[in-house]
This record gives sequence, C-alpha cells and structure tokens, in this order.
Amino acid sequence: MLLKDVAYEKIKEKILEEYYESGHFLSERTLIEELGMSKTPIKNALVRLESEGFVTISSKQGIIVIDISVERINDIYNLRIALETFNCQEIYGRISEEQLRELEENVEATKKAAIDKDVKSFATLDHEFHLMISEFAGNSEITKILLNYQDHLRRITLRHLKKDPGRVQKFYAEHADILKALRAKDESCALLMKTHLYESKMMYFQ
Repeated sequence: MLLKDVAYEKIKEKILEEYYESGHFLSERTLIEELGMSKTPIKNALVRLESEGFVTISSKQGIIVIDISVERINDIYNLRIALETFNCQEIYGRISEEQLRELEENVEATKKAAIDKDVKSFATLDHEFHLMISEFAGNSEITKILLNYQDHLRRITLRHLKKDPGRVQKFYAEHADILKALRAKDESCALLMKTHLYESKMMYFQ
C-alpha cells in the first residue's frame, strides 16, 4: 500500500471513531507527528478525504473535520430503506445454501461482537451483512451506491452505538430474524429489513 493510502486510512479511521471530532481543526504538523510521515502523503490523503466529504480545507481556516448533517443522515437512511427492502424482495425466493451459510457466519460473528461489546467490529460486521444481501440480490448498481456510502454509514453506526452500546443486541437480533426469514424463503424478510432500518433511523434521532 502506498504511503498516501496508509495516511488516508489512518486519518479516516480516526474521523470515523470520532477521535477527531466534528468541528475539530487538524494541522498538517500534528498529523506528520502522529503518523510519522512526510508532508506529501498526508496532503494527498487530505485532498481525498475532502473529496469524500470528511474534511474541508481552506487557506483561511485550515483543515476542519466535517459533520454529517441531520438532513443527509435522514436521506441516507431513506435511500437504504428503499434499496435494501427491494434487495430482500428480489432474493428471498432464490437465495442459495452457500449464500445462507455466508450470512450465518456473519451473524454468528456479529453475535460474538455483541456479547463482547466490541462496537468497532460490530459496526464492520453490520455493514458486511447488508452488503452481502445486496451482492446476492445481484443488482450491481444498488451495491455500488451502498459501497459509495459505506464509510459514512459506518460513521453513523459507530455514533449510534456510542450513544447506547446496548443497541448492539437489538441490531444483532434483527439481523438474525432477517436471516431466519431468508432461510425459510419467506417474503416477510423485506418487511423485517424495512422495519430494522426505519427503527434504526428513529433511534438515531432520539
């Protein structure tokens, strides 16, 4: 991996975990010291993070970590509800045994992360579950959209669970219910997905 990519991943991870909080001012000098890198890879990483909506860079104010607006979070959730409900409607009657096994492995790992209260691993597994269903449904354009939002979705989930770590149990149980419906080839999986995402959205804004 190139140094600029390493810098990008490390800075982004600190933003996702809110080590660098929204509104936080970043200085190149501090980043150089923290990451033990030269100025060039860090500059390149910051340009990429700005293009993805994580920071803003200006000559007057410097580098500022950007928050996700309430409106954008609401819009992202509504988009997910539409797309992921459709994914479940598409796949429930034709999901294969191999695909079900992959989802079961994910749900088992999610269960362990929930028991351990490992919020970071849980957030990663949570999004893998949703992406797997999208990939199995076979609409590459929907999967591309979800992938484009992946880091922002993870940021939202981590913030969700930081507010109330106990939510891992609810999210795990809902994934298990969706999987159970898929295994039964039951179309209720679409409603379960819709409810799961809608309630997640409502809880976020409480």
